[in-house]
Amino acid sequence: MITSAKNSTPTSKTPARGNTEFELRHGAYVAAVTLRGAALRSLRHEGRNLVVPFEPGNTIPDYRGVICAPWPNRLADGRYSWEGADIQVRINEPERNTALHGLVFDILWSVAERDESSVTLATSLTPVEGYPFPLDLKVRYSLSPAGLQGTVTAANPGSATVPYGVCPHPYLIAGSAPLDDWSLAIPADRFLDVTPDRLLPTEEVPVEGHDFDFRTEKMLGSRRIDHAFSGISRDAGGIAKVSVFDPSGTGVELAWGSEWPWVQIHTGDKPVGPDRLGVAVEPMTCPPDAFNSGTDLVQLAPGQVHSASWSIQAVRRFAA
Repeated sequence: MITSAKNSTPTSKTPARGNTEFELRHGAYVAAVTLRGAALRSLRHEGRNLVVPFEPGNTIPDYRGVICAPWPNRLADGRYSWEGADIQVRINEPERNTALHGLVFDILWSVAERDESSVTLATSLTPVEGYPFPLDLKVRYSLSPAGLQGTVTAANPGSATVPYGVCPHPYLIAGSAPLDDWSLAIPADRFLDVTPDRLLPTEEVPVEGHDFDFRTEKMLGSRRIDHAFSGISRDAGGIAKVSVFDPSGTGVELAWGSEWPWVQIHTGDKPVGPDRLGVAVEPMTCPPDAFNSGTDLVQLAPGQVHSASWSIQAVRRFAA
């Protein structure tokens, strides 16, 4: 959703020294949110992990739970052009020579609002290397009987139109069985094929007849997925849902609105270290490398505000 605003600068409160994490509680749900990366560090329902957590501190492994902005996913060679200017971004994925997941995943955000079941974090990008535009960002996390709700809002306080994209980056946990035994449902008609070496986009491919057709729920098995999906099916309210289930019947569901026309699915495969711990489900406002392709890129005019929401909740296939 894009709206106009006369004054979009967030009002932030500096946290107490050392206070870089906030616990949220509501009923059976407990969440931890960190200032670093505005990340969802953990989310539990009745003691069961719904996302892959990480330990408190300064390191966030695998971008777990962070907010990826002002672009999601990969930017080829860390380069793009805007309004006739060629812009270079710092490469942070050297093995693929890409700029990955934007500029705010590893910075300390500040606190704008806080209560027992919600927190709003804020940060501002003043013109920086690789993104010479002002941008104000807010993320609100809240818990309710329906689980966790997240909303990320971007506002352009400047005098020129700026490029923008965003995604949250949680890894979902269906249950205690290995990921290969989980089943997955993705309401998408197409996926974006990528190069095998750099994972850069090539073309959209129909899922019909392909191993990535999860329009009907099926077991993941040994499939390795790190692709963006499009052609999303939604309910009458414009909501799409990805569900992951454990053989025991426990599961987790991530839902998102029409502001996100893409969703990245990643089975958490790693060449070294802990492997396939969870399924990343990342609603995206645009596909990988959109700063170059222009596909679904948000062009945020002066004074405009873009807002997009998602939710995560525990689900169960059958009663315990």
